[in-house]
Amino acid sequence: MNGCVIAGTESGVGKLRRTVLPLLMIWTFMVSISALAGAASRRVRDDLGREIMVSDHPHRLICLAPNVADTVYAIGAGNEVIAVSDFTKYPAEARRKPSVGLPLSPSWETIVGLHPDLVIGSSDFGGLGIVSQMEQAGIPVFLMNPHGLEGIYDSVLSLGNALNRKAEAEQEVSRLRRRVAAVQARIKGKASVRVFMLIWPEPITTIGKRSFITEIIAAAGGKSITSDLDQEWPNLSFESLVAQAPESILLVRGSKMSFDYLAKRPEWSGIVAIRDHRVFYADDRLYSPSPIAVDALESLARQFHPGEFHPGGGATPSPKP
Repeated sequence: MNGCVIAGTESGVGKLRRTVLPLLMIWTFMVSISALAGAASRRVRDDLGREIMVSDHPHRLICLAPNVADTVYAIGAGNEVIAVSDFTKYPAEARRKPSVGLPLSPSWETIVGLHPDLVIGSSDFGGLGIVSQMEQAGIPVFLMNPHGLEGIYDSVLSLGNALNRKAEAEQEVSRLRRRVAAVQARIKGKASVRVFMLIWPEPITTIGKRSFITEIIAAAGGKSITSDLDQEWPNLSFESLVAQAPESILLVRGSKMSFDYLAKRPEWSGIVAIRDHRVFYADDRLYSPSPIAVDALESLARQFHPGEFHPGGGATPSPKP
């Protein structure tokens, strides 16, 4: 009798285990997933003030502009990058990443197929429909909007927050500030070198006061003669350029515009800067509103004020590209 009672009792316990325990395990699993989901997402604001949800540690990043890739790598998140845009050059290791296409017209299919945790673009994407497409598909999009040196610093910090790399971003900004301060300490008290930057010859396109390049030139000890123009990329008539009589011209190495190109054109050969071979060269890092712009700043400072960086150096820049 006792044996039968015990057996029956064990059978009841077994039934209880078979029904209640699985339910308890499912409930525990759902609670755990819910807790993890809450812990694994954060609200952050991008440079345009847009509020987006990002995971605690985004691990699959797509960079939709060259300056974005440089900034991501600068704060140590290069290993998280799964794709970049065309024309990405810096740093060199970013070139080995697959491309999603042109910066302003990336491939929607390629982006979706890569399953990114976060897509990072520039403010130029603000009015593009692809941003809405990605967000409707559940892909968060962080937009950067750096203007000037302080804007570059701010973008580094805001991106560092989005990627949960605040410490790395703060360290990078500190390094950049120290480098700029070191340049300015060397050139303190020196007269600014008046320079005209030629972006394109026909029509003559240059930089205005809203261009961050104008600020880079100033921080390097130069002064753009078009820094009073309101537009970011103003056009000038040739007569206006001649009237300003630029003492020196700044060109980008490797572009169509070179000293030889300009010197062979009769109208340009009469410009004082061309006639006297006063041409400075920057490389394309000058175009990037990102940490590598400070590389360009240092290079320009060494050209504008060679004696402060290389005692005994000559003051006349080389016309060679």
